[in-house]
Amino acid sequence: MSTYLVTGGAGFIGSHLCEALLARGDSVRVLDDLSTGFRGNVPRGVPLIVGDIADPDTMSEAVAGVDGCFHLAAIASVERGVTDWLGTHRTNQTGTITLFDAIRRAGTRIPVVYASSAAVYGDCQAVPIAEDADRAPLSAYGADKYACELHARVASRGHGIPTTGLRFFNVYGPRQDPKSPYSGVISIFCERIARGMPVTIFGDGEQTRDFVYVTDVAAALLAAMRSPSLDSTVYNVCTGIPASVNDLARTIAELAGTHLAVIHQPARSGEIRHSLGQASKARAAFGLGDPVGLRDGLGAVLTWLAAPG
Repeated sequence: MSTYLVTGGAGFIGSHLCEALLARGDSVRVLDDLSTGFRGNVPRGVPLIVGDIADPDTMSEAVAGVDGCFHLAAIASVERGVTDWLGTHRTNQTGTITLFDAIRRAGTRIPVVYASSAAVYGDCQAVPIAEDADRAPLSAYGADKYACELHARVASRGHGIPTTGLRFFNVYGPRQDPKSPYSGVISIFCERIARGMPVTIFGDGEQTRDFVYVTDVAAALLAAMRSPSLDSTVYNVCTGIPASVNDLARTIAELAGTHLAVIHQPARSGEIRHSLGQASKARAAFGLGDPVGLRDGLGAVLTWLAAPG
């Protein structure tokens, strides 16, 4: 049995990862400032350190005695990166460096599997996007995530800390808060359509995304921790299957058994038209199976929303 630190473990993806770790018999410790996560997401009996990931003392306490770290804590909001550029940078990049430095100072050299993002690619014209595509982020969030990948390389090759990066595409699933203005389109659409409310589609709705279910993300995280190395390799976590916003809305309405009402708005300036990842590298390296199908995943989200409490 191993003990793992999960930063951001009170959040959407982090809480699913904690459950997966506990299910296989590992121990878990969570570090989260609860700015977007919830205490109720942390499984019963799991120690929670409420604190700032960019604070060196807090991070030193968090990494003490663990066998590895899953680093998921971040402010994953493009809008926040515009209105609070420095603040989001402190969490997204300085927090990551603080983690690596705490491990370096402790001398433990524990492995780190960390969340990067498809935002590092920017508006990539060639799809599907492979890991060696140009990194040309268009947001502060994407820029910070790419910088974290570079610092992970320094951690591995300069300080002997094994690191593996996972570039998440559009993750969805239960516990993704539909009331958050920074939430994904799926949680917002599911919540509104299930209540018979209209959804807003910008542009013609034919823009496509690669939606990956949260349990598939957790499986990739666990698999990445099994083979720590100093190669500082980065992988896409995606399905390789595109879905348009229009198809997404129609499928949710069909599954929910409700009429679909759409409010059309002009296309948003600078919105990426198509985002589709190439999944083959991660599947080959980690032995991952077929991803959860979109209809099955959407059904699980609707079931979660309908559950009491």
